[in-house]
Amino acid sequence: MRLSVLIKHLEEYAPLNYQEDYDNSGLLAGNPDQEITGAMVALDCLEEVVDEAIAHNFNLVITHHPIVFKGLKKLTGKNYVERVLLKAIRNNIALYATHTNLDSVSNGVNGVICNRLGLQQAKILSPKSGLLKKLVTFCPLAQAGMLREALFAAGAGHIANYSECSFNAEGFGTFKAGENTDPFAGAKGLQHQEPEVRIETIFPAQLERKVLLSLLENHPYEEVAYDIYPLENKLATVGAGMIGWLTDEMELNDFLHFVKDRMNVTLIRHTQDTGKKIKKVAVCGGSGSFLLNHALAAGADAFITADFKYHEFFDADGKLVIADIGHFESEQFTSDLLIDIIREKFPNFAIRLTEHNTNPINYFI
Repeated sequence: MRLSVLIKHLEEYAPLNYQEDYDNSGLLAGNPDQEITGAMVALDCLEEVVDEAIAHNFNLVITHHPIVFKGLKKLTGKNYVERVLLKAIRNNIALYATHTNLDSVSNGVNGVICNRLGLQQAKILSPKSGLLKKLVTFCPLAQAGMLREALFAAGAGHIANYSECSFNAEGFGTFKAGENTDPFAGAKGLQHQEPEVRIETIFPAQLERKVLLSLLENHPYEEVAYDIYPLENKLATVGAGMIGWLTDEMELNDFLHFVKDRMNVTLIRHTQDTGKKIKKVAVCGGSGSFLLNHALAAGADAFITADFKYHEFFDADGKLVIADIGHFESEQFTSDLLIDIIREKFPNFAIRLTEHNTNPINYFI
């Protein structure tokens, strides 16, 4: 299988335009056209992981965290990032990362946490905006139904749990065909009025090329009139963090024991007991302090995440419990998710979870 085929599948699941501006997800090293012999999956790309791929004759390493975040001016092997890149390049091993784009989809990193905690009615805590566009086009009445179906098949018309959504208004269009035309209706040199339907539908920005190709291939007119508008609407299924409800409310101590068990953690840094039972829970894999105000505004009783600084714990202000379970610990099941995503599509593809613990933090208890 070509690497590009696998990448296409991963990026349909978690599109690259869903990543944060600071991020560097995607193919970091390697040729998209190379044939891949197998993939090693890990949370972090370390030399030991690359060595493991070499030992299994795999030429692809897939990680959650990108080994390269910033531009590199030299490759001299002076640090672990450069050593990993040099070893990968020398051994023709491709490196691919899916980071905040996988964080942002509801069936991604945070969805895994919600599932492990059994949260009900889980939804995105802070939905993203600027990910949607609107297509407006004009089509003869008789062909409008066929065109709508083609646009829906290309991925347009989804609003939350609804599909095939569009708005349609009837009117008439005018045009005069020139000498070098082959008009669908009317005659050359004469103004023609055609009963038409104005069709409006939305689509994810990353599908623009696919939707436009469908429009141009299925519209009956020789020259297709259309408009595309960027939308600031929030996309409810994409964004940072998630929030949901426990099946049963819990006292704080019971909740913390529950989280330790379900998330396989040895310790939790947390704020004081608010005196309320825990029922509504916000989560964010990795560094999530930037979402505290969103968790408070959503009425969360607890917020499970990682990397809170000392003074940031005060910001809970007794209104919710911050439960910092550790960065690695909050994302440790992401590797299993990646394997599941790939095996569902390519069940015979050779893929393995690294045997190395890539957590750089050790605990003395």
